[in-house]
Amino acid sequence: PKRILLLGVGKTKDFALSELRHASARAVRAATASKCQSLALVLPATDPVDAERVGEFVAEGVLLAGYQFDKYLSGERKRPTTLTEVRLVTAAATGAALDKGIARGEKIAHGVMQARDLAHEQASELTPRRLADFAAELAKSRGLECEILGPAQCAELGMGCFLGVARGSDEEPRLIHLAYKPKGTPRRRVALVGKTVTFDSGGLSLKTTEGMLEMKYDMGGAATVIGAIGVLCELDCPDEVHVICAATENMPSGRAYKLGDVLRSMAGKTVEINNTDAEGRLTLGDAMTYAVEKIGVDEIIDLATLTGSSMVALGNFTGALFSNSDTLAGRLLEASQQGGDDLWRMPLRDRLFDSLKSDIADMKNSGDRYGGSISAALFLREFIGDKTWAHIDMAGPIHADKDFGHVSKGATGFGVATLVELLSPR
Repeated sequence: PKRILLLGVGKTKDFALSELRHASARAVRAATASKCQSLALVLPATDPVDAERVGEFVAEGVLLAGYQFDKYLSGERKRPTTLTEVRLVTAAATGAALDKGIARGEKIAHGVMQARDLAHEQASELTPRRLADFAAELAKSRGLECEILGPAQCAELGMGCFLGVARGSDEEPRLIHLAYKPKGTPRRRVALVGKTVTFDSGGLSLKTTEGMLEMKYDMGGAATVIGAIGVLCELDCPDEVHVICAATENMPSGRAYKLGDVLRSMAGKTVEINNTDAEGRLTLGDAMTYAVEKIGVDEIIDLATLTGSSMVALGNFTGALFSNSDTLAGRLLEASQQGGDDLWRMPLRDRLFDSLKSDIADMKNSGDRYGGSISAALFLREFIGDKTWAHIDMAGPIHADKDFGHVSKGATGFGVATLVELLSPR
């Protein structure tokens, strides 16, 4: 070798295999910066039984470190790379298992990159209708079932909250339903519901310019669940998985829903609007009701860039996890440790629901300033019936201000690897 890079991965007693994802990405970034053509990663000694995991994590780190959304860049702005080959050097004869892990890691990395691409796309290009078209094409290429509902069909189902948010935009909303069904009897029937506000101006409760700059990322939940189902169908997931995305813009206009309006949800609950910038929970409520009543799922996991309060509580790198099930919460926390996504479980404090009580409707759509991420989760809980449910508020980690390990600046694809780890066999 012409250059040797030494990477510390911590003390042996504290070392976790998932650290290889981060370390491999650091190595690729260093090799790229040095304009190397090839890179040999000499891996630390690990138990041979972990070879598949090692291959998976290294492949993810290598591929994700090289990601760039360059669709709108020209000339020298595109990040060139001379790196064309990465070899793995291991101490044990575990080639077959390592290759199997690498193949899995490649699939996961491509799902994460697909989610990043969707979140990065400008809102004027990725409208609800075009996202629906993308989902239909994905379904066709992966053998998924796909149903797209327009505003008239959503109105027939009584989705007054979803359609209320959509009213202010010239772009028609779409309800996107993708379904993967395994061969044989499924282990469980799971709904992955992603917040899909393709651009959030705040509606009549208009955001500032600064607050609006990153609102193309407000469909990050949808990007995650769409990216995840594309991987799950390739890995022969034993669960029946349904992806539900209520796609709309939140815009101000003469038709926009107003403060003081009362919207009736698909579940029959009425909601008084006291903040049109608390729109995501309205769209998610109808989407989750669809999963409960029309599909009959056993388990619901929703992912949403929902509240700034979650960022105040946990910072920019950690997703807030809420659940009515200790078992599901535990599974998600364990999966996130392996998937490289940071989650922290938050409490569901019933007393905070008092701030959502309305004098003229069943509830308001926004509560007090304090505990905002908790009251938002309590609002969503009203739409899950008796189902097992988890809510991940990913407002912080959906976007990164700079490169860090396998995470690239910009859209992160947060949650894809965790959902695959949760639902896919190994």
